[in-house]
Amino acid sequence: MTIVDPASRTFRPGIGTAILWIVLSLVAWTVSFLLYLEYVGQLTNAEPAISCDISPLVTCGPNLLSPAGNLLGFTNALLGMVLFLGPIYAAIGALASPGGMRAWYWRVFALFVLGGYALVHMFAFRSIFEFGSLCPWCMLVWLMTIPLFWSVVAWTLRAGVWGGSPRRVAYDSAVHDVFGMGRS
Repeated sequence: MTIVDPASRTFRPGIGTAILWIVLSLVAWTVSFLLYLEYVGQLTNAEPAISCDISPLVTCGPNLLSPAGNLLGFTNALLGMVLFLGPIYAAIGALASPGGMRAWYWRVFALFVLGGYALVHMFAFRSIFEFGSLCPWCMLVWLMTIPLFWSVVAWTLRAGVWGGSPRRVAYDSAVHDVFGMGRS
């Protein structure tokens, strides 16, 4: 009997999942870059790079120049420009490694995406309830982050990255309890 260390198992998302991560992240990265150009334009009183001042309710101005728009002392758009490269690199790495990558890699990646999901929701909350405005470009970043997060969650759970698949574990347990078989 061969004992296989579960930590040495490798995982690889399907091509469609990896491409979805790339597309969502590229759109969010591009919008983050445009928001950065808008931020620089507002600081220098230059012509806006992107038009986002549609009405008093739908505008970027109050969000970009506020302390909440500069969470770590620099514009939040820079966070997007740096952090949205992570899912792109992970997806390209998955496509380039036919043997897959170990569970710890995908767990760290999933936690990274969870952090981005939480950060985006915090930005959305502050934009809506503190500033009373909606930045259309920020909303596009939100709309890219949400399916990115849920697709990562769905894939890691389905693939068993966090351990046994919950459905499989429940099935094996039920089969073992009822019929005395199912576990090896």
